[in-house]
Amino acid sequence: MLLSHGGETSRAAGPSARWTVEQVLALSPDAVSRAAAGELGTPSRWSGAGCREALVWGVCAGSGATSYRTVVDTGARWYRCECPSRKFPCKHALGLLLLWASGDPVVPSGAVPDWAAGWPTDRQGQASPRPGTTAGRPASGLADPEAARRRAERRAERITGGAQELEQRLADLLRGGLAAAAGPGQPLWEETAARMVDAQAPGLAGRVRELGAIPSSGPGWPARLLEECALLHLLDSAWLRLDRLPDELAATVRTRVGVPSPARGAVIRDRWQVLAQYDTPDGKIVTRRGWLYGEESGRTVLLLSFGAAGRAPGHDLPVGATIDAEVAPYPGGGGLRADLGRQFGTPAVTASPPPGGTPTEAVTAYGRALRDDPWLDSWPVILREVIPVPDGDGWQLVGAPDGTALPIAPWALARPGLWTLVALSGGRPLTVFGTCGHQGFDPLAAWCRERSAEAVTDAVVALR
Repeated sequence: MLLSHGGETSRAAGPSARWTVEQVLALSPDAVSRAAAGELGTPSRWSGAGCREALVWGVCAGSGATSYRTVVDTGARWYRCECPSRKFPCKHALGLLLLWASGDPVVPSGAVPDWAAGWPTDRQGQASPRPGTTAGRPASGLADPEAARRRAERRAERITGGAQELEQRLADLLRGGLAAAAGPGQPLWEETAARMVDAQAPGLAGRVRELGAIPSSGPGWPARLLEECALLHLLDSAWLRLDRLPDELAATVRTRVGVPSPARGAVIRDRWQVLAQYDTPDGKIVTRRGWLYGEESGRTVLLLSFGAAGRAPGHDLPVGATIDAEVAPYPGGGGLRADLGRQFGTPAVTASPPPGGTPTEAVTAYGRALRDDPWLDSWPVILREVIPVPDGDGWQLVGAPDGTALPIAPWALARPGLWTLVALSGGRPLTVFGTCGHQGFDPLAAWCRERSAEAVTDAVVALR
C-alpha cells in the first residue's frame, strides 16, 4: 500500500538541504513510531539506498523475506512506502531519514533508480523527478525564491488550520470536564497529535502528546493538565495573531510551533567556558545538551545535537574547558539555543567559575525570560555561595550571604549528582550551575576549592 503526506517546505539543492536528526524526529506521528524509527535507522536494515537532491530512497528488510521500498522527497515533504502502515510518515520512512540525516555512507549520492523515480512527487501526480532534475528544475539550479515564498505561505495556512482545530478540541475538552480525560482517551490524544503533524506543526503535536501523558499520572494531575492546556491555548492564540506580535516574540512562537528557523547570520566570537554537557537517551536516539558561557559577552548558550542508531551526537566538549569559538544564536526565546561554528586554537582549562548571583536573582532572571518565551520550562543560572540543605523530603540551596533559598527540582533528587553536590559542599558554600524553573533548580555542575601546598584552586565537577 502506498502512503503519502502532502506537505510543503522550501527546497534547496545540494548537500546543504540535509535535515538534522531533530527535524526527522519532529515528524514522528507518535512515540511508537519514534522508537521504531530508531530501530530501523541502522545500516544493516537497508539496501540499495541513496539520495539525489531532495530525493532519498532505499529498500528496508522487513520480517521474514518481506522488503519494503521507501522513497522520501524532503523538498515537497511527501513519503511513499510499500508497507501496510497507515501512519505517515511510517517507521520505514523515518528510519531512512535518520540514516540520511546522520550522513551515513549507506545513503550515498547517486542516480535515482527507476522504481524511485517512477513514483509521483505528490498527491496531485506532478511529473516524476528524473535523474538530474527535481520537479522540473535542473539539479544545478538554485531554489526559486518566489516558489519558496508560496510554499511557506501554504504551510502557514496549514498550521493555521491545525491551530484552529486544536482550539476547538481544547474547548470541547474543557466543556466536557477534565475528568473525562482520565478515561481510555489515549487514542484521542494520538489522533489529535497526528492531525497537528499533518498540519506541519510538530511543536503543537509534541505538546499534545505531553498532554496525553498527564491524566491519571498521580495526585494533582487535573491541575497540571489545566496548566498545560492553558499554555497550549496561549501558543495557539499567539500563532493565530502572529502578525500582531513583536518580532522576537513572533520568532519564539514560530519555533515553538515547529517552523524551523535558520541560525542568525551574525555570529558571536568569544572565549566560551563549557559549563555542562550531558546526554539524554530516548530509545536509540540520544540528545546531547552542552551549556557554554561567554567570558566577554556574559551570555549563556545551549548547544543541541542528536545521535541515532548508536552514533554519538555531534559535539563533545569537556566540562571545564574554554574554547575560542564562534556561535550563531537562533532567533526567539532570548537567543538561548545556538549552533557552534568555527573554533580557533586548542581548548584551555579554566577552573575559576563564572560570576553568579543569589537564589532570588536566579528566580528574577527566569521571570524575565518568561516575558520573552512564556513556554520556557527553565533558564540557565549560576548560583554563588550556596549550601545544599535538607528540606523535609527534599533539598534546597540556601544562599550564604542572605539566607534566600531555592528548592532542588524533584527529578534531580533521584540522581547521584545530588549526593556528589552534598559531599563537595560539606556544609560550606560553593558555586553551582544549573537551570531554574517553576519546579525548582536542576544542578548540573559545581565548583569546589582544592588546596595544595602550592595554591588554592577551583575545580569543576559535572553533576549529570
